[in-house]
Amino acid sequence: MRKLKNEELNRLDIEAFKEAEKTPMCIVLDNIRSLNNIGSVFRTADAFLIEKIYLCGITATPPHKDIRKTALGATDSVVWEYRKDTLELVEELKTIGYQVISVEQAENAQKLNEFSVNKSEKYALVFGNEVKGVSQEVVSASNKVFEIPQYGTKHSLNISVSVGIVVWDLWSKLNQ
Repeated sequence: MRKLKNEELNRLDIEAFKEAEKTPMCIVLDNIRSLNNIGSVFRTADAFLIEKIYLCGITATPPHKDIRKTALGATDSVVWEYRKDTLELVEELKTIGYQVISVEQAENAQKLNEFSVNKSEKYALVFGNEVKGVSQEVVSASNKVFEIPQYGTKHSLNISVSVGIVVWDLWSKLNQ
């Protein structure tokens, strides 16, 4: 096997990305502290043609050198918006037809691998602070809560890893 060169990957340029049909999914970042995590989320959103990223609360916004370092240009392709209040945003997204899903360890959370997508739905995925997770008020306001099954000694995954797992899982289910 031979590694492919970047020009052989047939990736979209920024204009083609902006014109492309998007995956019916947005990402909501609830008070994310790490600029590197934020940049990584932008790259994941670019990779799977996510509609939009909402940066809420203390979550930093582009342009910032530490976001740019991990985003590698995805802040130019992915639409994003800052919102001060995550709960207000969640209520708004529900009124415009999104199924709001918090990714958190909670009572009655559905295991990600057991979830079946509805291809006629739009999904808003909420990911929380690296230490405190998604705020309880946002969890309570969500339509569903997903938990990524884990089997080791640690209680959580890095937020950018969680975004990658959940987005890939839903994207692959939507595109079967």
